Amino acid sequence: MHNLKNYYMNLRLKHKMVILTLLVLLTFSIGGLSILQYAFNLYNKEIYRQSAQALQVSTNSIEAEMKKLERLSYQIATDTYVQSYLTELSKTESNYNRYMIGAELRKRLIDIGALSKYVESIQLYDKYDEEYASGIALKNLSDKRLEEIKNITKLEEGGVAWAPPTKEDATMIVARDIREYLDFSFARLGTVAVRIDIEEIVNEITKNLEEQNTSFLIFDEEENQIFMNDNQIESIKPSQFHINQQGYQIVKINKERYFLTYSEANELGWTYMILTPYSNLFMVISQTRTAVFVTYFALFLIVIFLGSRFTGTIVNPIESLNQKMKKVQTGNLDYYDLESEASFTKDEAGQLHENFKKMMNQINYLIGENYKKQLLIKESEYKTLQAQVNPHFLYNTLESINWSAKIAGEKKISQMAESLGYVLRSSINMKSTLIPLKEEISIVDHYITIQKYRFEERLLFQKQIYEELLNVNVPKFILQPIVENAIRYGLQEMVGVCEILLDIKEEHGNICITVSDNGPGMTLKHLNNVIKGNYEPKGTGIGLRNINERIKILFGENYGIKIDSEINKGTNIKIILPREADDSYVQNIAGR
Repeated sequence: MHNLKNYYMNLRLKHKMVILTLLVLLTFSIGGLSILQYAFNLYNKEIYRQSAQALQVSTNSIEAEMKKLERLSYQIATDTYVQSYLTELSKTESNYNRYMIGAELRKRLIDIGALSKYVESIQLYDKYDEEYASGIALKNLSDKRLEEIKNITKLEEGGVAWAPPTKEDATMIVARDIREYLDFSFARLGTVAVRIDIEEIVNEITKNLEEQNTSFLIFDEEENQIFMNDNQIESIKPSQFHINQQGYQIVKINKERYFLTYSEANELGWTYMILTPYSNLFMVISQTRTAVFVTYFALFLIVIFLGSRFTGTIVNPIESLNQKMKKVQTGNLDYYDLESEASFTKDEAGQLHENFKKMMNQINYLIGENYKKQLLIKESEYKTLQAQVNPHFLYNTLESINWSAKIAGEKKISQMAESLGYVLRSSINMKSTLIPLKEEISIVDHYITIQKYRFEERLLFQKQIYEELLNVNVPKFILQPIVENAIRYGLQEMVGVCEILLDIKEEHGNICITVSDNGPGMTLKHLNNVIKGNYEPKGTGIGLRNINERIKILFGENYGIKIDSEINKGTNIKIILPREADDSYVQNIAGR
């Protein structure tokens, strides 16, 4: 067993796929035969389910139509015009008046629904049994039929009554007494009988049963046969069969076996029955067996064909990916899709190619980014060396100026020299990439001290800072150049007081630093140049683009500078930084 496993594991991928396809076909064959046998066992139950479903649909449809015709009889019995005409007929003795009223009454019956679908005619009788009929198939009811209708409607006392078909009249009749309700006397005014073509209703609803050589029968509560579409079956009644809870059974009629399905209606109390010749069932089973075997054989061929195609869709992309990886092994990192004109699917094999392509693009991108970072580091080191040329000479000189100014009583000169020395020491000291926010603000404060002595009341500098953010680490020397730009491009270009606001707060888990001024603002063209870095700075030379790139290098593309400016409305510069940042965080970002 172990040797067989090793043999299979060492096979080529194509051979493994062939074995897999054969196993799938074998499993499919065993499963198909098992399902076929199981289907034959369930076939009888499926026959009942379909028969019961067909019977239920037919029953509901017939009941719905009968309820419509029942409502039609109610509409006639309660119609105001019909009530008025019958009242006038009971009072007048003029034959002419009776003729004219009768004509109006017949016309009214047509308006209400004497020509409706399934309605043969509407037979209306006054309390003297004088007939007024309208419809497409008028028929004078016999005295016996009329007396039967009057008797059953009398029992219902104005409610609906049903009269089954007879030999002389094959229609189903829904009838009711017409009672006077206009004056609430409820005296009998007459009788209305709606003759219904029950055969047309049933044939239209159950026409699919005729194609299956199936008989459909309807019985009322007294087991009177209302309808039967097969005259070859002798007269039967529901009581002849032992009705059980299953709703179906196999019965013998005229020495032939039938599959009987039956259902009792909820509304009318009728019993509906379907009789299907039992011999038809075996024919269907035989046809089903043949169809299943033909389908099984067709599916077998289709699976063989799809299996061969399936093997190619898995093996070919993997072999292609193997060739690409061998090319990368040679050191050629310039990714080129060998199948650039081929379209791979979105399955795992296609995703391997897509992920490999993204990986190579990302590697090349990271190599380029690393190269840019190395250049930026070298440039920063060079500028740092330049800035550190004889720094003690600068410090000593500023310190001498400071003490000379103090001795001479020049407080302004002393403070300016002291602030300038602090700014110079901060800009040259490059020991740490990140410093606390309060130290960065101190640099800005010393710079503002120098500028206030220069511009005096024309410079108004304000700060709004949340104290809990003062100890948060931020990149060094990012605020002073922006404040300097606000003075250079704001205050020096305007007449009046230049208001500069430094606002520092927390937004969505990040630090949001905003430097805004009320200066002349920038045009859209100049704003785009500032964002791209295509302009000549007037300040320290540390442009906004330089600060933005430093932030993105340290923290990622989600952070940096956003600029908003309009002519005569000032400029807002917003810096977005992470809330939690230290040297380890910067190293993790840079190492990605």
